[in-house]
Order: sequence, then structure tokens, then C-alpha cells
Amino acid sequence: MTIPPFKAAVVQAEPAWLDARAGVDKAVLLIGEAAGNGARLIAFPEAWIPGYPHFLWLGPQAWGMQFVGRYHENSIVIGDELFGRLARAAADHRITVVIGVSERDKGSLYMAQFVFGADGTVVNTRRKLKPTHVERVLFGEGDGSDLAVHDIEGIGLLGALNCWEHLQPLTKYAMYGLGEQVHVASWPSFCLYRGGAYALGEEVNMAASQIYAVEGGCFVLAATTVTGPAGMELFAQTSEQRELLGGGGGGSSRIYAPDGRVLTDPIPQDQEGIAYAEIDLAQIPLAKMAADPTGHYARGDVTRLTVNRMRQQAVQYVDEAVPDPVELLELSPLTEPTAPAEIMSR
Repeated sequence: MTIPPFKAAVVQAEPAWLDARAGVDKAVLLIGEAAGNGARLIAFPEAWIPGYPHFLWLGPQAWGMQFVGRYHENSIVIGDELFGRLARAAADHRITVVIGVSERDKGSLYMAQFVFGADGTVVNTRRKLKPTHVERVLFGEGDGSDLAVHDIEGIGLLGALNCWEHLQPLTKYAMYGLGEQVHVASWPSFCLYRGGAYALGEEVNMAASQIYAVEGGCFVLAATTVTGPAGMELFAQTSEQRELLGGGGGGSSRIYAPDGRVLTDPIPQDQEGIAYAEIDLAQIPLAKMAADPTGHYARGDVTRLTVNRMRQQAVQYVDEAVPDPVELLELSPLTEPTAPAEIMSR
């Protein structure tokens, strides 16, 4: 069935740093604003609740430990009250929501993306496959089950990745193979190490988002954080740390077409806002006619990718209890019943 063109929204905003409740409050307001402007899909940045953990990059682990307790406490548990509020906001405003969060599962944290349908259903909860560099101090890993695309009514085949997952060729290729039509790329802000680490900046990472659109023949919603005065005050406690955070800002949210065009008007890098664009899935066949990397443009006889999408568990519990000997006798038609005392004496 043909999906008519629809409006999509991509957030560029500062989080409510280390405050999950306030973060959900702000997310609900942005969801309502985007829906009020006619959007049917909204994308949020990476770990936007409770905010990207800049402290990991600004000093030794001993210094950063001052933030870990608050970060853990303000990470969202799947199914908890705050999770439910995000689902209700999607339903109340009839909009599909993809939001980057820190997910708490018992004692561990994960860089997650939650996808809620326009009726409030939980479409997907996924985790970043491999946290990047110092992120691994705080976050655990996802697994192959986190490479997924879902068919959303009125939207199409929707998928999502976090940050430098867009620099992983095999991860991207796995997603392309699922026929993704609309992709959410959740990013942090690009102020960190400004002028000192070019690969962490806007140009490289928006280029990664753009090439994802061209390679995958899909629309890409690239959502970025703004590190504003509140974030600078919280994390940059010295002049050196203020320099490492590049003065803050770092927003660069935009939407790319399957041919790589930017469809949105720019938002200044230090300002909050929502960028909008029309998504017309009819553009995708035109792009893929030239290059479909897992279809007619592939050479499976030369190179191919195998993806293990089984969920991995560190502990597997088998809860079926060993049957009582009397129950075993009742189930057996082969022998005469034997008294329990005789069984126990053997």
C-alpha cells in the first residue's frame, strides 16, 4: 500500500541534565509541539535522557565518579513510570517517537533508543551495539537483536542507530539489508574537543549521516544535542574542561533525502529548535534504481554478511521444577504403583 507524504521532525535541544523526570517533561512538550505542527514522526538525540555523559571525556575516572550515582538513578527502566509517560505522549499526540535514553537494567546501563508508535505501543527498545571509547566505562553492549527495522503504519520501514554505529560498515550493511526506508540517527552534541579532534565534529558525523542516506537509499533524521549553559556549568568545572567542551553548543540537527540532499533549514548550533521536512517514500525507488547495496548492486558471490540476531543472555534460568517421584509414577502406565516409602528407600 502506498504511504502518502508525511512531515517528520528532528529535535535539537539541551537535555535536562541528570534529571530524568524533568527530561521526560521536556520531551513531552517537544512531542506535543512537533505534533501540533503536523509531524507524524519525531526523532531525539543520543542519550538525551538524562543527557549525554560528557564527564566521561573531561577527566580521569576518579573525577567522573561524582556523576555516576546520579546518572544511574536518572536512567530509565523499561516499563517504569517515566517510560509509560513517553508512551502516553506518543499516543496522546498521535505521533511516532524515537528517543535516545540511558536505559537501566538492574545494575547496568545501556545507550538505548526507544520507539513508540502513534497509538502508544512499544515498537522497539534497542541498545547501542558497542559504546564508543570511554563510553564503555559506563555502558554495556547490545547484541544482534538490536539490529531491527519495523513496519510502522503511515511511516514505512523504520530503523535507528546511535552515534558512531554509523561508522560501522557491517552494522550499516545489516540495516540496509532489512529494507529500511526511514532511519533515525541519534547523536550527541559536536562541541567536545572542538578544534582538537576533527573526527568528533559536525562535518565528519553529518557526512556519516548523509552517506547513510545515500548508501541505504533512505531518509535519515539526524538528531543532535545542544550543550548549553546548564551543561557547561555542570560538567566544565575548570577552564581546561570548558576548553575541552569547546564552549558548548554543538547542535547540527537535519534531515537527509535518499539522494543526500539536506531537506531542513539549519538551526544555529547553539540554539534549540525542531527542524521539519516532508518525507516522500516515492523518492526511494528512484535512488535505489542507481544503487541498492544489498539488492541489484550487491555481489553476494564475492562478499556477504552473516548476522546473528539472537538475543544474548549472560544467565539463563530454567524454571521447570524436577517432578515429585509420586507424580512420575502417576504419569507412567508401564508399572504398578509403588509406595513413596519404597521409592525413597532406593
